[in-house]
Amino acid sequence: MNKHKLAWICLSSALIMMTACSGKKNMEDESEKGVSTVLPMSKNEVTVEILKRKAFNHELMSNGKISARGKADLRFETSEVIAHIYVKNGDRVQKGQKLADLDKFRLEQKLSQSEDALLKAELELKDVLIGQGYSPDDFNKVPVETMKIAKVKSGYEQSKSQYELAKREMEHATLIAPFDGVVANLFSKPYNPANTSEAFCTIIDSKGMEADFTVLENELAFIKVGDKVVITPYAGGGAFEGSVSEINPLVDANGMVKVKAAVNAGGKLFSGMNVKVSVRRSLGEQLVIPKTAVVLRSGKQVVFTLKEGKAMWNYVNTGLENATECVVSDRSQKGIEDGLLEGDTVIVTGNLNLAHEAEVDVK
Repeated sequence: MNKHKLAWICLSSALIMMTACSGKKNMEDESEKGVSTVLPMSKNEVTVEILKRKAFNHELMSNGKISARGKADLRFETSEVIAHIYVKNGDRVQKGQKLADLDKFRLEQKLSQSEDALLKAELELKDVLIGQGYSPDDFNKVPVETMKIAKVKSGYEQSKSQYELAKREMEHATLIAPFDGVVANLFSKPYNPANTSEAFCTIIDSKGMEADFTVLENELAFIKVGDKVVITPYAGGGAFEGSVSEINPLVDANGMVKVKAAVNAGGKLFSGMNVKVSVRRSLGEQLVIPKTAVVLRSGKQVVFTLKEGKAMWNYVNTGLENATECVVSDRSQKGIEDGLLEGDTVIVTGNLNLAHEAEVDVK
C-alpha cells in the first residue's frame, strides 16, 4: 500500500466519525426539546366564587313508596254469574259509573218472593192486632211491647229481614265506582260465577297520592307538617311537588320515623312506585358554599381561597347541606378559629390537587 492510499483511508475514517458524532448531538438536542414540549410548566386553572350570605334551603333525602289516599276493593255479595264487565285495568272511571253486572234473574225472583211474603206478614200482623181489640185506625197507639209480640206471631220481622236482604243483594248486583279513579286488579271474566271471597276489582284515586318514607330520629328537628316535598320516581317521568301531611309520633327499633307526604301528580304516579323523596325547608340566610369547594386534607375539611393569585389553605367545619351546597363555619363569630369570612374569594373547582400558596389562573 502506498502513502497516498493510506492517507485517503485515514481521512475517510475521520469524516465518518465526525458525521456520527454530529448526528448523535442533534438527536440529543431534539430529545431535550421533545421533553420540554410534553411536560410544560403551567399553573392550575380554577374557578372562583365570592362568598356571600344567602337564603339556604335545607334538604333531607329519603327513599319511599307511593300509595293511593283513596283505594276501594269492590266485590259482589252473591256468587251469581257475571253478565257484563264494562271496564278493564287502567281505565279511568267517574264516581257512580257502572263497572259490572251479575245475571239478575235469580235475584229478581228472590226479591219478588220476599216482597210477597212481607205483604202477607203485614196482613197477618193486622189480623193479630184486630184480634186483640185494636182497630186499623189505632195501630199507632199500640204499646211497644204488644206490637213487638204481634210482629213475632205474624212473622212480620222475619219477612221484613228477608226482604231487606234480597233488596240489598239486588242493589249490589251492579258494581259502581265509589269515587273518581283508575281500575286495577280486575281479573274476572264474563259468564263465570262471581267470587265473593275476593275483590272483583280495585278503584284507586290516582289524583290523590301519598309518598310514604322514613327519616332518622335526629332529623325530626328539621321537618314539620307543611314542608315542601319533591318526589322523583326511579322509573323516570319527571319530578312532582307535594307537602308533608303526617308525621307518625313513634320511633321504631331502628331509630326511624314514618312520614307521609301528599302529592298531586295528575294521575302520573302509580300506587307502589319506588321514589326518591326530597324534603326542603328554608333556614334563612346562611354562609353557604358549593360542595365542590370542600376537599379533604389529612382527614380535615379544607377550602382554598384566592389571594394575590395564590391558593390559600383554610380549615373549615361544614354544617347542614342539600344536594349542591352546605353551610360553612363563619370565622367572624366569637370563639371560632376555623372557617371563612364573608367576601372571601373561594375556589370552587380545580382544587383537588392544590397545595397551600400554589399559583393559580382563574378561568
